Amino acid sequence: MAMYKYSARDANGNLTTGAIEAADADAVAKVLLNRSITPLTIELRSEDEQAQQSGIHWWTPRVSLDDLVIFARQMYSLTKSGIPILRAVNGLAHSSSAKRMRLALEDVADQLERGRGFSSALHQHPEVFSPLFVSVVHVGENTGKLDEAFLQLARYLEREQETRKQIKAATRYPIFVIVAIAIAMVILNLKVIPVFAGMFNKFNAELPAMTQFLLGMSAFFVNYWPYMLATLLFGIWSGRRYLASAQGRYRWDRRKLMLPAVGSIFERTLLGRFARSFSMMITAGIPLTTALNLVADAVDNHYMADRIIGMRRNIEKGESLSRVASASGLFTPLVLQMINVGEETGRVDELLTEVADYYEREVDYDLKSLTARIEPLLIVIVAGMVLVLALGIFTPMWDMMGAYRGTTSG
Repeated sequence: MAMYKYSARDANGNLTTGAIEAADADAVAKVLLNRSITPLTIELRSEDEQAQQSGIHWWTPRVSLDDLVIFARQMYSLTKSGIPILRAVNGLAHSSSAKRMRLALEDVADQLERGRGFSSALHQHPEVFSPLFVSVVHVGENTGKLDEAFLQLARYLEREQETRKQIKAATRYPIFVIVAIAIAMVILNLKVIPVFAGMFNKFNAELPAMTQFLLGMSAFFVNYWPYMLATLLFGIWSGRRYLASAQGRYRWDRRKLMLPAVGSIFERTLLGRFARSFSMMITAGIPLTTALNLVADAVDNHYMADRIIGMRRNIEKGESLSRVASASGLFTPLVLQMINVGEETGRVDELLTEVADYYEREVDYDLKSLTARIEPLLIVIVAGMVLVLALGIFTPMWDMMGAYRGTTSG
């Protein structure tokens, strides 16, 4: 349900305003009329207004994966100990350090007191709890195994957390080197090379092609750096806007899987996430087609999500899981064999867990060797920069020193 704001007149004709949570505007009108209040205007409150009302602003940190892991682990321990849900949620709301999580849990506790179901209350905060998270809680709530549901979520989120940490660790060194190279280029072109340019002009010496290239590049930086900065900022803005569109995000997600060196890592990471989340959905007892819908959101890749939705459509037409998996073109022959065997033996969830383990082991190995593969390329780039500077700066200086010695000896 959404939050609606209204202005109305009470039985005495006084103007009153407020907000009511309801399914639609008609439901709000019925509630007001039952209170002998005549509605004048009823408007849906925007997400920004709701956030400002709760004290959340754009600079408020979002709920991190760490916060969700802690929440799932704590809820598992509390529910397994037999503590009532309302008491558990209230306790976690007061102890949470993340503002968004704390406010979300306070609202969930308030809705629980009014009789709403736990998963339904979590569903009102999609910016904190994903559809996958809510669906697993919903199944655990209906089967009386809420503790097991939170245990599954905690394990799933912890694996996702570990994968992200590995990716950050593997890319930290290359990103640091690239940023250092970019900063060095800016300093050289704006501060260092202009000094040598003035010295060369005093000698009126004939400069080699490499030196002329460096001087020209430096002059371009010095004279046009505001335009270059504006172009860079415009490019970042337009790129973010393009990626925010459905078509742009789809194309980038597809090209990302084809990047050299890292494309295969992205692909196997997504496939491992798909297998892990799909296995968790099946273990929780969620219907196959619903599970595929949730997993499509969980992979966080529009191109792969489109393929997964295609698998769901074909299953709805009566095709088997192994057949649609083969037609999707997403999986290796080994994985397809495991899915086929799992379908034949009724152990799809177990075999999908094996598939997830397989992909995660490959990603772990690739990430550990990624730095070793990229490092030679970075060394070549740095060496190339040093070579260009040596040829462009020091060569004419040596020529001028040689000419100066020749004139003095003569």
